[in-house]
Amino acid sequence: MSLFAKTFISRFEQFCPKWLAEPGDPVGLQIGTLDKDVQRIMMTLDVRPEVVSEAIEKKVDFIVAKHPPIFRPIKQLTTDDPQTKMYLDLIQHDISVYAAHTNMDIIEDGLNDWFCEMLGIQMQDFLKETHTVTWKKLIVYVPVENSRDMRQALGDAGAGIQGNYHHTSYSMVGTGRFTPTQKAHPTIGKADENEGVQEARIEVIFPALIKDQVLEAMYAVHPYEEPAFDIISLDNSPIKYGLGRIGTLEEPIPIEKLVTKVKQKFGLTGLRLIEPAGPKKEVQKIAICGGSGGKFFPEALLKGADVYITGDVYYHTAHDMQAAGLTVIDPGHHIEEVCVPYFIEKMNQWKAEENWKVDFIASQTNTDPFQFM
Repeated sequence: MSLFAKTFISRFEQFCPKWLAEPGDPVGLQIGTLDKDVQRIMMTLDVRPEVVSEAIEKKVDFIVAKHPPIFRPIKQLTTDDPQTKMYLDLIQHDISVYAAHTNMDIIEDGLNDWFCEMLGIQMQDFLKETHTVTWKKLIVYVPVENSRDMRQALGDAGAGIQGNYHHTSYSMVGTGRFTPTQKAHPTIGKADENEGVQEARIEVIFPALIKDQVLEAMYAVHPYEEPAFDIISLDNSPIKYGLGRIGTLEEPIPIEKLVTKVKQKFGLTGLRLIEPAGPKKEVQKIAICGGSGGKFFPEALLKGADVYITGDVYYHTAHDMQAAGLTVIDPGHHIEEVCVPYFIEKMNQWKAEENWKVDFIASQTNTDPFQFM
């Protein structure tokens, strides 16, 4: 039995919710549909024409990518351009594409945490805080026979996540009473007659940011035309999230030793180093941000970093970093490829837990456009 794509993405978003992405970041389903069965899912950093050819050859049904293939609006869709032909090839072969971008950077146990783990950085704080998440509680009353569907729908929408648990809720059974008017269209009961129904009271907590999608899920499965529910703001301690990480190495080391370690851990033949003038010092406090994080170097300075590791540093930004006295290692953008084996491991864990019948594979196509000569 194959896996329904919506089921897979529901589990994926419990770990990597879309609402954690930076504003305007085009995360989520980009091509195709979630309303289909899938038998083979491929994880990749980038969606390039060569990756699509690989997916077609390997009979992939679904692609999960770190970088959204449609990052900017498409002005024309032709087969003359390899980039736009790629989209048509995906549609023709019924391959859906889903992207998790900055939300993958921000989540706990996400990309930047994996970088710290690889380099032996003991994480202390975020580089830049992005979200302070407050909590709400939904209390909804539903006929007992519909309670299971309601709990499932609310959990699929992101409600009921508490620490390492998902789809958590509380239920109790009581009697709901109502009298429909002549204008009502009741699921249960008749106009002008008092009715009593065994109902479940279901309580779930959820991040305030996703209130609309939780309510949408509730309305979608509730059998009543006028559901009875309450939303309560909670005083539970908010949870903070952020981009990048800052922490310390076990002991101070020369910058040359850190450079060598970065090259070894990420399999690099070269990288760029920005050093300020003056005598060299040993380094211990390290800030890191995957992708193109040059604009966050003031945060690295503010938090006392000896070194900032990030990719795609612009020429003039490098001058500013140098003038500010900050040492920067630019290993490139492609080091984010480490997300592929990490996510394949997680997906296989979910597969074992849920007894899914699906294959998860890692793309073998190298999408790094740069070579060091």
